[in-house]
Amino acid sequence: MAETAYQGRLHLLQKDLMSQYYGELTAAAEGSGVPAAYLLIGGNPVELLRALDILPVYPEVNALQLAVKKQSLAHIQAAEGMGYSTDNCAYVKADIGLYFAGRKTPFATIPEPSLLLCNYVGCNVYLHWFDHLAEYTKRPTFHLDIPFIRNASGRPSSDDMAYVLRQLEQLVAVCEEIAGKRLDPQRLRRAVELSSQTGRLWSEIKHLTKSAPTPYDAYFDSVTMMAPLYCLRGTEEGLTFFQTARDEYAQMAADGKGPLEREDFRFVIEGPPPWPYLRVFRDMFARWNAVAVASTYSTVGGLWEFGFAHDPDHPMESIAEHLLTWNLTNRNFLQRYDQIDRYLKEWNADALVIHSVKSCRLFSAGQGDMRDYFTQRGVPTLLVESDLEDPRYFSEAQMRTRIDAFFESLAHRKLTAAASS
Repeated sequence: MAETAYQGRLHLLQKDLMSQYYGELTAAAEGSGVPAAYLLIGGNPVELLRALDILPVYPEVNALQLAVKKQSLAHIQAAEGMGYSTDNCAYVKADIGLYFAGRKTPFATIPEPSLLLCNYVGCNVYLHWFDHLAEYTKRPTFHLDIPFIRNASGRPSSDDMAYVLRQLEQLVAVCEEIAGKRLDPQRLRRAVELSSQTGRLWSEIKHLTKSAPTPYDAYFDSVTMMAPLYCLRGTEEGLTFFQTARDEYAQMAADGKGPLEREDFRFVIEGPPPWPYLRVFRDMFARWNAVAVASTYSTVGGLWEFGFAHDPDHPMESIAEHLLTWNLTNRNFLQRYDQIDRYLKEWNADALVIHSVKSCRLFSAGQGDMRDYFTQRGVPTLLVESDLEDPRYFSEAQMRTRIDAFFESLAHRKLTAAASS
């Protein structure tokens, strides 16, 4: 099979935008005077920061960028030398190692935080991570405590909403002190309006993969769009990117074009990608003409394709709702099963692939049960294992063998079904 070209116009536009974003981070690190807040991807309140001109910094994104550029292992080993276990989250270790290496990366110098904003949504590692950063940086910390969704409806209770809204009011006061100015309600409304428009475009883009062929790979190409979705949400630049992405992919869908020359298999994938080997991992599926039409990982920061949109008329309430309900990391396993089941049926997928990550308990706990659940319901399901950050846990030969065997079996199953009909 000829090598597939993955770096199209959108990829280059994303690189330009992210270079500008990281340029702002470097300028802040070098004394521009712009305050920076560290926060997490899952259902975050970035609109509040944008409205107060506080620069959002995402340690998770910095860590995965290190992994993509094959720069993560030295930082991971440095953190292990400090006493962090091999079983600790590799994102945490890469970030801690980076901090003690002077915060300099091939793509930016990461500024010291003016605020550590830990938006806890489902992963208790976040709490420890930011507590450690507070100890090392000696900077103030604000923990946003987001209750887990506990009822069958999957909706937050009125008490939960009131609890989160009260914390957001407290957060505004902290951010105002850091920014040295009061929150302008009109600026907050505009940031939320930009997020609302961006989220609606992202939802349209996600639904385009229902087309056959799908106009893009909803796992490997989605990661190109996830960086602007999280780092630039609430900005004009972020909105413009998604207008361009929607128009380009809508045209591809109308023209019957996809990311591969031929689409033989459509699959749903659960779990984060192995960032140090992203291209290698993608090629393992592309060689079978297999394309992801939906992915759970692309919803860690929000489930816009299932109906959520920020509401500029009720900015604080919609930020609270986003934190509570509309992100994957604050959902229980039955809700995650329902999400995958919807993808399988509505996106007309042939199979489910689960990428289990050694150092991420949030995603990996229970994935064996998930495989059994879908297998028992007749869904061809493959579970493979490596890590999202640590290159020591990726065996290319073993991974390729398992993926090849799975798709060979799936191809045989399709031929048998065609012959019997």
